[in-house]
Amino acid sequence: MATPDYLQQVIVSERKYTGNGRRASRADGVFRRPSITSTVWASLDLLTVVIAAVAALRFRVETPANVPTLHVLPHLIKSSPNLLFFYIGWYGICLIFFTRSYGLYGTIQHHSGLHEQRMTIQASLTSGLLLCGTLYLSSGEAISRIVVGLMVVFTTVLLCLRRALWRRMVYRRFRAGIETRNVLIVGAGRVGHALRNHIDTLQHLGFRFKGFVALTEREAESGNADVIGDARNCLSLARSLFVDEIFFSVPAEEKMVIRMVEEARIAGIDVRVVPDMYDGLAWNARVEYVGQFPTIPLHRRDFPIGGFLLKRVLDTTVSVIGLALTAPVMLAIAAAIRLDSPGPIFYKAQRIGRKGRAFSCYKFRTMVQNADKLKADLEHMNERDSVLFKIKKDPRITKVGKVLRKYSLDELPQFYNVLKGDMSLVGPRPPMAAEVEQYDLAHLRRLDVLPGITGLWQVEARQDPSFDSYISLDTAYVENWSLIMDLRILARTVGVVLSGTGS
Repeated sequence: MATPDYLQQVIVSERKYTGNGRRASRADGVFRRPSITSTVWASLDLLTVVIAAVAALRFRVETPANVPTLHVLPHLIKSSPNLLFFYIGWYGICLIFFTRSYGLYGTIQHHSGLHEQRMTIQASLTSGLLLCGTLYLSSGEAISRIVVGLMVVFTTVLLCLRRALWRRMVYRRFRAGIETRNVLIVGAGRVGHALRNHIDTLQHLGFRFKGFVALTEREAESGNADVIGDARNCLSLARSLFVDEIFFSVPAEEKMVIRMVEEARIAGIDVRVVPDMYDGLAWNARVEYVGQFPTIPLHRRDFPIGGFLLKRVLDTTVSVIGLALTAPVMLAIAAAIRLDSPGPIFYKAQRIGRKGRAFSCYKFRTMVQNADKLKADLEHMNERDSVLFKIKKDPRITKVGKVLRKYSLDELPQFYNVLKGDMSLVGPRPPMAAEVEQYDLAHLRRLDVLPGITGLWQVEARQDPSFDSYISLDTAYVENWSLIMDLRILARTVGVVLSGTGS
């Protein structure tokens, strides 16, 4: 059976957009341009091979009595170090090739842990066979076959162990509701409900059902509380609910599917279909599983998990160092706040974080104790436009609070929020729920990432009262994020803080 013409158009359009005009296959990942994610995992695999090779050499060869233990490795390879490094590198390259071809550098949600372990073993052993063939053809007699065997075994064990620990850690975060992917299902029929039940059952996969989108009037008028809209406002619903993926569980109109994929591509939302509903589509696209449920991606954004992993490492490291180094300063600030005015030392407020998730944001108290209750009486003095509220000479600010705000010292406790994972060092400032309620749909884009202690707006236009400027800079950060950008913003933040431009 042939693939429906309009779905062929969607697939062809997506391949042109991603620069992939060839026929998809199981090994599709091998030919795509390497992403940051693949580079990070490939580097870890190569490091694992090196560690396994060192362990194999130490395990196989006894250290001579006159050679210090620290210098054992150079002694073991002094006869042919270049040749040994070549074979280790060749094994690492083969391992990366097969690991990538088996799809193991992709998201762990689309294959089970057992499948991942099986394919890891297969990639490692296949690479080992290629290494043995290379040794045979090149007459590599200087290299011990036992060392080669041990290196392959150690590499396999280390890779399996590392992947199992990573999967367990990710599953634990998903169960806690961290970094989950929100899902809308188009069609509230039998297949749609089956997919919804499957997603709800497998909480550890990180998918969270947000509602059904009706395709027919019958579905819209069925009285089902989970049907939250129809296909006409599907993308608006998806943006307002911070949806990451849209699943088609039933066939839909040609124009509507093409339009939705195009709009989803612009919004950065993934689109999938259930293959049973589209005969022949699986011939030209890779099938991915959500648990045991087969799906086919029509559009998928390449999420830079490797870059965000490095960002999280940077956040954790700097927040730990920051808390340790500023501990004496924070004790002095706490004492000054206590002596200056009655009330708590810390100010804890509910803020809205990534994907609309509420969290408690901590700061040093810089205002009088009942500042929130006095805000309504000061609305007429607001110097910012639209949603923002700021008064340069706010009468609620204490004497110590003025100094803390000038040099941004009141935000030091937010290193704790960064350590918890509620915030990042760099990102849009976390808004209040009352502000988010006044956002337009386009403004929600700034909530696609973790909020930050500092950000592009803070270093570019901190004193600019314009809400449009505030939103545009935050949106520019979200759409153009890179680790280099974060480092530049952090460097500029130091100058901003020392110049005392806070208010």
